[in-house]
Amino acid sequence: MLRIPAFRLLGRAGASRVSLLEDFSLRHYSSGALCVRDDTGDARAYFTTPIFYVNAAPHIGHLYSALLADALCRHHRLRVPSAAATRFSTGTDEHGLKIQQAAAAAGLAPSELCDRVSAQFQQLFREADISSTDFIRTTEARHRVAVQHFWRVLKARGLLYKGLYEGWYCASDECFLPEAKVTRQPGPSGDLCPVSLESGHPVSWTKEENYIFRLSQFREPLQRWLRGDPQAITPEPFHHAVLQWLEEELPDLSVSRRSSHLHWGIPVPGDDSQTIYVWLDALVNYLTVIGYPNAEFKSWWPTTSHIIGKDILKFHAIYWPALLLGAGINPPHRIYVHSHWTVCGQKMSKSLGNVVDPRTCLDRYTVDGFRYFLLRQGVPNWDCDYYDEKVVKLLDAELADSLGGLLNRCTANRINPSGTYPAFCTTCFPSEPGLGGASVRAQAEDYALVSAVTTLPKQVADHYDNFQIYKALEAVSTCVRQTNGFVQRHAPWKLNWESPVDAPWLGTVLHVALECLRIFGTLLQPVTPSLADKLLSRLGVSATERGLGELYFLPRFYGHPCPFEGRRLGPETGVLFPRLDQSRAWLVKAHKT
Repeated sequence: MLRIPAFRLLGRAGASRVSLLEDFSLRHYSSGALCVRDDTGDARAYFTTPIFYVNAAPHIGHLYSALLADALCRHHRLRVPSAAATRFSTGTDEHGLKIQQAAAAAGLAPSELCDRVSAQFQQLFREADISSTDFIRTTEARHRVAVQHFWRVLKARGLLYKGLYEGWYCASDECFLPEAKVTRQPGPSGDLCPVSLESGHPVSWTKEENYIFRLSQFREPLQRWLRGDPQAITPEPFHHAVLQWLEEELPDLSVSRRSSHLHWGIPVPGDDSQTIYVWLDALVNYLTVIGYPNAEFKSWWPTTSHIIGKDILKFHAIYWPALLLGAGINPPHRIYVHSHWTVCGQKMSKSLGNVVDPRTCLDRYTVDGFRYFLLRQGVPNWDCDYYDEKVVKLLDAELADSLGGLLNRCTANRINPSGTYPAFCTTCFPSEPGLGGASVRAQAEDYALVSAVTTLPKQVADHYDNFQIYKALEAVSTCVRQTNGFVQRHAPWKLNWESPVDAPWLGTVLHVALECLRIFGTLLQPVTPSLADKLLSRLGVSATERGLGELYFLPRFYGHPCPFEGRRLGPETGVLFPRLDQSRAWLVKAHKT
């Protein structure tokens, strides 16, 4: 996605205006829940990533956006198993002046450059186990149809007019800038040169006639939308930032460029002298994927959740909702915003040579390992830092040692020679402390563990709903540590299966620990799908027993039968997650060089 152009209006608006009160009052807008139900009773949800610009190879920031959307989508599928109830789109943004220029510099046709870089994104997402249902390219015929129809709707509603704009233009960012967003910095010759205040890229003064969108009409409707739904943009600081932007003037915006200057794009319908501006073209992809302009899109659009980086917040939270309202469509249901990744405290850049190749990381740390790291350490509210030693330390501690060690302990032949889910003894571990007399072996900390894991699925679901996947993983990790403490406290390796005193308690300790592992494995599926499958398969949990709809922890403790009690464990699946610390020496050496 690209920066929106903001111009100084010189021309005169000639087209008729539409009624704000009638067409843009949002009186039919309602926030609702995360999902809505269709006529068949399925709870639908539609998740999107930004479509990624093909001016460079993918980096970990691109992968992070895709992983956030993937985890949200997978978690929803666990809640609503019907495959038809969830859609998830990603893709590449392939039009624009930068693509046109980059292709010329490489001696390629623009389509050849787009094919090459788009293929890199598709390969990365396959390797990272991104479960998207659609990969959209803006060069596809279906998208051209959607964009031109969208344009015609805006035109028919009197929201587009031709006007003359003059202002600073940044070729690198493909946007026009107001004077307030331009500063002066010393150039190569030492002279002060105008540059973008935000990106630092050079700008030049430009004047041209384009089609203009009446954005200024939408300030109040956008304010009503956001004030009426405090969760429309999450996390809250970004919601607040957008409302602050809307306190400022909202000038009309250019939505086309001269085709003599920009030919690599979608032509304006009925005017071949103009090309539809790249950011409007790109934003419509979210509608293209769900069938726009056909009627089917209407059943999916109310369930839309955009997952975006903070650098494109203004496009998605102001310009896109305004365009949608102009076309008679409600704003997206949710806009989830995340921050960026730095490397060893510095912004990633080609000039610094510190751009991290995500495919190398997937190979080095495993697919599930790197997925876990990015989603465990990434906090949407602020930028997060990447360095190799940090990844190794986290994955060794939480996946290899804590979770993997717990599984190994509970399934080892020496402790669990029958290879089963042992029986739970209510006499040793009654449902209330103080019941059962001398035969009770459970301690106060054990009841705290049961309480924590019982409430964990709801806690995790709430974190997903609040776009806090890192908190969901933190909650799981905390319970894994508690469970290891439970096993360590009661030391089942010191108990004897042949002892009539030890055996019921030994079986109970293993039963509780295995039940905890079953909950952890189920809840980790959206983040580490292969690792979770390996864990659940080792426990003998079938594919139909892995959803969230009927996830009950330790039913025997609550007086209900347990379907797993007495069941044989699954076959040995090897080490759950390999330790990475043996690689530390060469990682440090490689980092220093």
